[in-house]
Amino acid sequence: MRDEVERKLNIKAVDIYGLSEVMGPGVAMQCLETDCGMHIFEDHFLPEIIDPDTGEVLPPGEQGELVITTLTKEAYPVIRYRTRGLTRLLPEPCPCGRTFTRMHRIFGRTDDILIIKGVNVFPTQIESVLFDIDGTAPHYRIVVECENHQDKATVMVEVKESYFFDEMKKQGVLIDTIKSRLASELGISVAVKLVEEKTLERFEGKGQRVIDKRKI
Repeated sequence: MRDEVERKLNIKAVDIYGLSEVMGPGVAMQCLETDCGMHIFEDHFLPEIIDPDTGEVLPPGEQGELVITTLTKEAYPVIRYRTRGLTRLLPEPCPCGRTFTRMHRIFGRTDDILIIKGVNVFPTQIESVLFDIDGTAPHYRIVVECENHQDKATVMVEVKESYFFDEMKKQGVLIDTIKSRLASELGISVAVKLVEEKTLERFEGKGQRVIDKRKI
């Protein structure tokens, strides 16, 4: 999508990193001259990389969770804020000559949050909706794909046998109910697919509820 936007608009697109809890966009920005990571504006933010499990500070170059302390923000400063984003600091000098520390783009997250169509979605939100609708079984799967540069999320829901083999009209009503409740809870629309009981793979311990097929 980035290549297409640049080609059609004849512009240079860059990564700009930020998060609302810290300041919003403007924490770091991709080097315009070299494309070698994003320069963190260290006159305003102190970055650290920690082990997400132990909290231990990791040396530059190692991948871990980004932690940010604001240096100049007033009224609502944050100290060692855990962003939940996984990345690494790039210790090598940037060829452009700037000396601000650079960070790699975000690899992923330490929690189970999904970003779909620009909206933060927790699987537990979907779970709470499904468990509140009569006829659905306590097993589901979330499949996220990218089609034509747009995120597409499909929630596969196990339903009780009586519902699955019921007339199509009743299945349609159930699907519409689930879609409407999910859209209200999540703020985005998702597709819903009904499957028979005991057809989704079972896991020992924490189930793998999400299959993200997007290529980042």
